[in-house]
Amino acid sequence: MRFLSFLSVSSVCILLACNANTQQSNTHSSNKFGTDSAAVTKASVLKTVDTAQYNKLMRYISNGDTTGRWPVKGPYPNAGAILPFNRIVAYYGNLFSKRMGVLGEYPKQVMLQKLMGEVKKWSAADSVIKAIPALHYIAITAQGDPGKDGKYRYRMPFKQIDTVNSWAKEINALVFIDIQVGFSTVQDEVPLLEKYLAMPNVHFGIDPEFALATKGKKPGTVIGTYDAADINYTADYLAKLVKKYNLPPKILIVHRFTKDMVTNYQNIKLHPEVQIVMDMDGWGSPAKKRDTYRSWVAPQPVQFTGFKLFYKNDTQRSGQKEMMPISEVLKLKPQPIYIQYQ
Repeated sequence: MRFLSFLSVSSVCILLACNANTQQSNTHSSNKFGTDSAAVTKASVLKTVDTAQYNKLMRYISNGDTTGRWPVKGPYPNAGAILPFNRIVAYYGNLFSKRMGVLGEYPKQVMLQKLMGEVKKWSAADSVIKAIPALHYIAITAQGDPGKDGKYRYRMPFKQIDTVNSWAKEINALVFIDIQVGFSTVQDEVPLLEKYLAMPNVHFGIDPEFALATKGKKPGTVIGTYDAADINYTADYLAKLVKKYNLPPKILIVHRFTKDMVTNYQNIKLHPEVQIVMDMDGWGSPAKKRDTYRSWVAPQPVQFTGFKLFYKNDTQRSGQKEMMPISEVLKLKPQPIYIQYQ
């Protein structure tokens, strides 16, 4: 279902296709586009989480769910938690490719203006939960070529992450670092990014589609998988960083659009230091996207949910005139609290 692009080690894009607020303060800094956004800093740790408001908003985003699955029962987050006090609206992509997502498709200023335009739309559509911007950068990309170590993945230069981080500061946005591990593992890749994950504004994403070590098939030929054990390792690692560096909670995005992309979901552990989002990552018609969300995300509750919108694949490749409207996304049960545009 995903629109896949890979970067070769020489940074040439190879296209492959196959079946993704801190409420404690009401003060937000302004940015050059004239819209407020909520940046989380270490100062947030000094404040206490409003549990009554947290409960109220968790019921709100459950959106009238009657299955008993939502809201998920779990520990209250540490102070400075972003969710559910904000809805994150993220632009996804890679700076080496115009085909992997909107983040790398347009010049910086055009891209940032477009993102802030989407943030305004989401804030207007839901007056209860404020929308805030994020840049979601693919820092490790799956490859069609095994490379020297046979891992079928390419690690982006750190200077690219630095660039995205500097762009995010211009609009007071969050940053997500995303990894596609190929034949590598989260255990090998996550620790290499600690200096960025130690920053209070930087969060993380993992993509089971491109985790293929257990299947032994190169990226783009089959859909990969993560088990709860992989997700727990990543969440545990992030929780340790939060404690080590005295940070507000980290957000962990897990992409998903098939049953087997995430196994043993019921064994995923929740932490006060980490907020986990299962992101419906598939493209297609609104009906197909709703069906995928209702099949593999809503019935297997972890903590929060996300929803991906494709500017091109949801329209050009699906025969649709427009992407699924915001009003329709907000009707989903539960409401996605993380929105990603590719």
